[in-house]
Amino acid sequence: MEITTRLEFDAGHRIPNHKSQCRNLHGHRYVIEITLTGNIIAQEDASENGMVMDFSDVKQIAKERLVNLWDHAFLVYKNDAPVLDFLNSLPSHKTVIFPTVPTAENMAAEAFRILNSEYQDTYGTQLKLSRVRLYETPNNWADASHSG
Repeated sequence: MEITTRLEFDAGHRIPNHKSQCRNLHGHRYVIEITLTGNIIAQEDASENGMVMDFSDVKQIAKERLVNLWDHAFLVYKNDAPVLDFLNSLPSHKTVIFPTVPTAENMAAEAFRILNSEYQDTYGTQLKLSRVRLYETPNNWADASHSG
């Protein structure tokens, strides 16, 4: 069985050296979908009976470990010195330093890396994070999974 939950957040970024306007500072209303796979829980006394995982728990983990950290932050590539220096000059600015250029593909991969160990198989139902889909716009997204 496969379940998916969807959350939204706003963040700024830039793609240094990009041939288009994406090299400029800008932002997006991102949408992230977290897909889990596993067997349906069949334990009569469990709150999650009949579920793969409670959607509210899926969302809470994603919010705590990722969305709340990236929401209304500027995601900056660790080697983007001019922007990093500028952001560091702003008192108490919410900045997330990315190990890679913050493209949709790299953000999806980083989100998958962060969340992969957060969803625990409590009921022996082979629960695992299957995919993270990150929408940069309504028509453009990237998927990250175990296979890449």
